[in-house]
Amino acid sequence: MFKLCFFKKIFLTFIFGIFLLKPVFAQNSLVIEVAGEANGKIKIKLLPDLAPLHVKRIKSLVNSGLYDGVVFHRVIEGFMAQTGDVQFGNIQAFNPNLVGRGSSSLPNLPPEFSDIPFIKGTVGMARSQNPDTANSQFFIMFQPAPHLNSKYTVFGTVSSGIEVLNKIKKGDLKKNGAVDNPDVMKRVYFEK
Repeated sequence: MFKLCFFKKIFLTFIFGIFLLKPVFAQNSLVIEVAGEANGKIKIKLLPDLAPLHVKRIKSLVNSGLYDGVVFHRVIEGFMAQTGDVQFGNIQAFNPNLVGRGSSSLPNLPPEFSDIPFIKGTVGMARSQNPDTANSQFFIMFQPAPHLNSKYTVFGTVSSGIEVLNKIKKGDLKKNGAVDNPDVMKRVYFEK
């Protein structure tokens, strides 16, 4: 009798814990709905233990809706797809001459470099030559890029939708991957 009661309590605690913690875990599962040449969802597992400041920034921008409608402005075949310019990259006010130079109104972030390698599906924060300039732009790897290891902040990894990522419209190599009529992050949100 005692064992049965004990196991019931453990089982109920486990079930109750799942319902309480589900929103916490869901906030680390990012969904990007892609529209354009590629159509579908890319799901990204955020890594808050690895890059807490960067994950907090991504969550803030997602929750404020600033990533909705932002284009994949720089896409290089066999390398990566870059997006997240909330200043000049929104499809409603897209500026092809300035896209890639913009950021959010929030301050830049210091680097949170790690030993996690840049392989296919790795999500990293974009920045200029100065390591302290990460803000809102990020990139998703098509292939391994060891030259980026420990030089850019890794904050996530693709958990599903790699086939959608692979179909994102590629840019012109002569223009450093700039994309004419780019695909767009139609909607970005957290899985519930």
